[in-house]
Amino acid sequence: MSGLKAGDDFPENVSFTYVAPTGELDITACGLGIQYDASKEFKNKKVVLVAVPGAFTPTCQVSHVTSYLAHLDDLKAKGVDQVIFIASNDHWVMAAWGKANGVKDDSILFMSDAGLEFSKRIGWTQGDRTLRYAIIVDHGKVTYAEVDTVRGSIEKSGAEGVLAKL
Repeated sequence: MSGLKAGDDFPENVSFTYVAPTGELDITACGLGIQYDASKEFKNKKVVLVAVPGAFTPTCQVSHVTSYLAHLDDLKAKGVDQVIFIASNDHWVMAAWGKANGVKDDSILFMSDAGLEFSKRIGWTQGDRTLRYAIIVDHGKVTYAEVDTVRGSIEKSGAEGVLAKL
């Protein structure tokens, strides 16, 4: 498979690993990693899946995740049930990134695309990292899928770009 496009069904057998938020913001408190069956969950929700090259990296932290934090209410007003960030980092690093950004609930989940399994499957990787991309999945159907190709740009995958497509 090479990429996804509007009109595609979200692929089967896609899962990520994450630590469920507890409301605790201590980044040194580690929970157990659990599997998230994205293929199953996305059939019942409207989700924005956002891939970033790495947690805590400059653009990802300064611009990307903050765009979603700033526009979370706008996304919810457009019917988005959840925003999910994925990266090649393990689920503990991703959980710490969410906590470091003050996320206490499941409105934004931070998950590991371990081994880049999903991102490789759709061909959106660069070396050992994901490309920067966003996919809107509305009850199992892809309605938007774009990659930012300019280094440091979040034009297509940031909250503002995604909001324009909802």
